[in-house]
Amino acid sequence: MLNKITRPLSNIVERYLPDPFVFVIILTLFVMLMATLFTPAASIEVIEIWGAGLWNLLTFAMQMLLVLIAGFMLANTPLCGRLLSRLAQCAKSPGQAILLVTVVSMFASWLNWGFGLVVGALFSKALARQIEVDYRVLVASAYSGFIVWHGGLAGSVPLTVASEGHFAQSQIGILTTEQTIFSYFNLILLAVMLIILPLLNRAMLPPKKEQIFIDKEKLRSALQSSNKTNLTPAERLEHSPLLGGIIGLIGCGYLGYYFLVENGGLNLNIIIALFLFLAILLHGSAANTLNALQEAIKGGAGIVIQFPFYAGIMAIMVKTGLAEQISAGFVSISNAQSLPFWSFLSAGLVNIFVPSGGGQWAVQAPIVIPAAQALEADIARVAMAVAWGDAWTNLIQPFWALPVLAIAGLKARDIMGFCLLQLVVTGVIIAAILTFV
Repeated sequence: MLNKITRPLSNIVERYLPDPFVFVIILTLFVMLMATLFTPAASIEVIEIWGAGLWNLLTFAMQMLLVLIAGFMLANTPLCGRLLSRLAQCAKSPGQAILLVTVVSMFASWLNWGFGLVVGALFSKALARQIEVDYRVLVASAYSGFIVWHGGLAGSVPLTVASEGHFAQSQIGILTTEQTIFSYFNLILLAVMLIILPLLNRAMLPPKKEQIFIDKEKLRSALQSSNKTNLTPAERLEHSPLLGGIIGLIGCGYLGYYFLVENGGLNLNIIIALFLFLAILLHGSAANTLNALQEAIKGGAGIVIQFPFYAGIMAIMVKTGLAEQISAGFVSISNAQSLPFWSFLSAGLVNIFVPSGGGQWAVQAPIVIPAAQALEADIARVAMAVAWGDAWTNLIQPFWALPVLAIAGLKARDIMGFCLLQLVVTGVIIAAILTFV
């Protein structure tokens, strides 16, 4: 139905969108120029800020790399492979595959954004092994589910303002999750997205003669368990399931204690630990685990090289005041009803340069909170508008697509044409609900 729209978009993106590494270099130079022209910072100061900020995301970069690697290792265990294949069998046609992967990725992203990224990509591969479906649309549909993460259980902004001692508590107090994540307008927004987004993705599926399929052999695991004989003592230790079983059970036991006794919630470190210990346990031996690691690490190059550049961009945006100027410009044209709308748009724009939910709230809160108080606007709604704006433009931000693309084996240009249409449609829906519902 939407093929006449997505076809030219895909053609344009495939032709003109550079590799994400080239994209981040262009973005870096653009932000440097903007900061030099429109902030008091001199060019040498901008470069100093950039250089000092390159390493601000090292912890986060390692977390993202481990999410990718541990999730890939887990998916390549025989048990998980069978489970994903069985779930994929629920889809009997290409259209059903698109609907199913969208719903599954949305639910997983609502639980936790890191979980959603990995599950969506892995499930895409499982579906592609079962059904002949346009692989680009399938992976784009899986990635589109990520848009709900900031309105879900792991949303950085709603969890921050619900925490005792958060940096804006003296101004707005504590905003409970009943006012943000479980507010009526956010639940309505999630429900509408759950209906519209799968149907939109299904409508983007081109006719079969125009679809691009992937060779199913490329989706099969290249891992092989070693059955060597005459092993040395060291090799017997490496191939013994005993050590892997012990450490896997200890790790899973800790996670059980964390959830059941400490009542802990999902966060990125726990997701990594869950993937890692299950992968070790299910692979059995250290040798099988390391074989899976060697296969998984191939897709992590983009994360390793690009995250320092995004850290530098974020440092320039924040420390020169450029992000603040963008947000303040939108707020200056707002009233009580339109403030959520303009906050949403400004957050979407800032997110292109500062792709971090928590970091973005730190930048925008000092602008939108006084504006909401002066205009007597709903502060909880404005906070969620910033959250949804941050999530919205992730659809066209290669930064967040890297883990999905690495697992799926695609390039950003393969899916971004479809993501552009998703961006337009979801942007209209989110803006309308935040403003009028």
